[in-house]
Amino acid sequence: MHNHSHDQHRHHDEAHTHSYQAPLQRKFKFAVLVTFCVFLGELIGGIWSGSLALLSDAAHVMSDVVSLLISWLAIYLSTRPATSSRTYGYHRAEVFAAFVNGVSLIAISGWIFYAAYQRYMSPTEIKVTGMFIVACLGFVGNLLILWKLHGESHGNLNVRSAVLHVIGDTLSSVAVVVGGVIIFWIGWYPIDAILSFLIGGIILFSAVNVTKEAVHILLENSPKNADAHTIAEHLRNLEPVRDVHDLHIWSLCSNYPALSAHVVIDENTTLAPDGILKQINGELQAHFGINHTTLQLEQVACEQAGNLFCNAQHS
Repeated sequence: MHNHSHDQHRHHDEAHTHSYQAPLQRKFKFAVLVTFCVFLGELIGGIWSGSLALLSDAAHVMSDVVSLLISWLAIYLSTRPATSSRTYGYHRAEVFAAFVNGVSLIAISGWIFYAAYQRYMSPTEIKVTGMFIVACLGFVGNLLILWKLHGESHGNLNVRSAVLHVIGDTLSSVAVVVGGVIIFWIGWYPIDAILSFLIGGIILFSAVNVTKEAVHILLENSPKNADAHTIAEHLRNLEPVRDVHDLHIWSLCSNYPALSAHVVIDENTTLAPDGILKQINGELQAHFGINHTTLQLEQVACEQAGNLFCNAQHS
């Protein structure tokens, strides 16, 4: 007997998700507009003042604009219904957007490290007043965006990757402001290059974490809270279950885990198949947060029995 489960909790979650996406898209529209204004201000201010730290931050902010646009598009696509050729809909767009954002940040941090080294070896005079004013305006703009997106990144890798862009840029703005103060008071121009290294490090750290998590999902690895051996052992301890095999666990996106398995049931059980499936799905939801399941009940184990995972070879 096969069973494909989207329980009522999942339907409720999806309805809630669709009602949640519209205001989130509006917040991203606001974030894109403000971020683009910050980029223009820092680009012009960096060229005028001669501050590499400000230009580095402008490059980061430009990546923020692209990042937010990609994330915005991914949020829109995730609301699209499933089709005959895309049976899961566009949920993976979120993870792909996070991956693109992460890789772009890694590339930008590399450019910043190179430019900072060149500037450190050959410091140049900087118009500190312009550097300071523009950095302060950028800081205020990023605080506005963080305020708008506050609390939206929980459980959504795509939104979290975009928020990390903005957090990194906010810290970068703080670093540029501090650099402006130091140059103003003691005239130590190498601080501009040193702060650029710091900005690049902040960007690289967040980018690597987001990229690793996106790759983890794209490779269809098990969710971190749903180890296959742990789940199989938990199900085997249920009264009507004799064995579990051909088990697969993966994530469609950062908050959508899925599972399929063959479950061998005790031929002497008095429970009806529907009751067994309800019990198993309840356990998977309560203990592992898995709502999307495809289960095959067997009283006589199939040829895959004895193998927890599928051993089919790619040819």
